[in-house]
Amino acid sequence: MEYKISELVAKTNVPKSTILYYIREGLLPEAKKIKSNVHRYSDEHIELIQYIKYMKEEIGSTNEQIKFALQNQNQSLSSSATMLQPLMNTLSGIPSEAKHYTKKEFIAHFDADPVLLESLLHDGILMPLQEDDYTQSEANMIKLVTYFEEVGVDHSLLKAYAHHAKALSELEVLMQTQLCDVRDDKNFSLLWKIMFESLFNAKNYLFNRNTYRVLLDTVKKEIKQ
Repeated sequence: MEYKISELVAKTNVPKSTILYYIREGLLPEAKKIKSNVHRYSDEHIELIQYIKYMKEEIGSTNEQIKFALQNQNQSLSSSATMLQPLMNTLSGIPSEAKHYTKKEFIAHFDADPVLLESLLHDGILMPLQEDDYTQSEANMIKLVTYFEEVGVDHSLLKAYAHHAKALSELEVLMQTQLCDVRDDKNFSLLWKIMFESLFNAKNYLFNRNTYRVLLDTVKKEIKQ
């Protein structure tokens, strides 16, 4: 369908000035020009505005992050994994001001054992974002492993932890795929809310509550003994 700017404002609840700003910034495509002063917008504009609005208000994404995602999207917003790109910095858990090292620099700076480092990489306990990009986060994981070793406990438990974390991420991708399959123009915004709430809130809730319950059961058993 085609819409006047006033209809676009009514359907998205986004002011005309903001819509025109998104167009100037390259976040939205230009409107179809009917006459010199007559423009028409499409369902794609509505979909894009809903996406931009959510990413800005709920996730805090910048124009640059959103623009990158939109420039690399596939045929549909809801079927393209690149639409999650503005979330990648958050998912990485690495502060924007973090210092980055090559593997060689990392080993020297943190006095890391190269053999242990390679072993942890192989087991999926260390997962640098890029092949030769290490930060304090990797150093913290190596330190944790050394703590295990100091008390004489096999750190293979962390390997199992990493295995289950990977399985969870695969479930999250499956969730996104299933949400995409039921997408229509009416539920687009709600589908994104479900995906983001699952990634950032439900995950913590389910993990922490299950840990709480298991620990509580353990405490109860110890008291009975």
